[in-house]
Amino acid sequence: MSSDAPSLPVASSVWSKLRAHTPARIGLPRSGVSLSASSVLELRAAHAAARDAVWTPLDLAALAKALSKLGPPPVKVASEAGDRRTYLMRPDLGRTLALDSAQRLAAMRGNYNLAVVVSDGLSPTAVQRHAAPLLAALLPTLLPTWRLAPHAIAEQGRVALGDEIAMALGATGVLMMIGERPGLSATDSLGAYLTWGVRCGLTDADRNCVSNIRPEGVGYEEAARQIAYLLGAARQGGYSGVALKNRADEALAPPD
Repeated sequence: MSSDAPSLPVASSVWSKLRAHTPARIGLPRSGVSLSASSVLELRAAHAAARDAVWTPLDLAALAKALSKLGPPPVKVASEAGDRRTYLMRPDLGRTLALDSAQRLAAMRGNYNLAVVVSDGLSPTAVQRHAAPLLAALLPTLLPTWRLAPHAIAEQGRVALGDEIAMALGATGVLMMIGERPGLSATDSLGAYLTWGVRCGLTDADRNCVSNIRPEGVGYEEAARQIAYLLGAARQGGYSGVALKNRADEALAPPD
């Protein structure tokens, strides 16, 4: 072996320093061509945690109590996916509002320009942990100038379910706060999807998203700042989606 070749302890030290800055699985130890036993076990544990995050039911009572501290009690609605297994097998049903829920919202219909919806999505764990703190950081910037519909908690919901909820309430736009698909590094990532000019048949190209909202990712205050900017720009321009760029950082930059 050449005297210039790095020793294993030096290489391990380099990877250890890099791993301190990211949850990504980099520089995993190996035995021959295989991962070490500890790495394999950690990967399996992460996969199990991701599955648990998907299947853990949303504690509706606790979430409603937390949101009630921020305003009027939220209205509880549901998609046409009657249970978790149906929700996972039939994404289309998760985008459609159940008939009784649509009727309940229609009775609350008003002249609103924004509906805020909180839905379990693919990670009820994320919603349970982060929805109320994010809304607490966001509401002070919205209440002075926005006509907010009653907040809604939606069970077994996909992103597009927010469109139907907003239309039933008579709101122009919707902010859907929903649990994102768990990964092997983060099982509790919350996404905030903004759609302006809600109507049937919209796609993700018609929405803007602030993703990875959690203390280890995009913090509550930072996420609220970006969402508030996007909402203001959407209301001013009359549209959302790929044509609306998130220029929140530019808005704070000092002039040249």
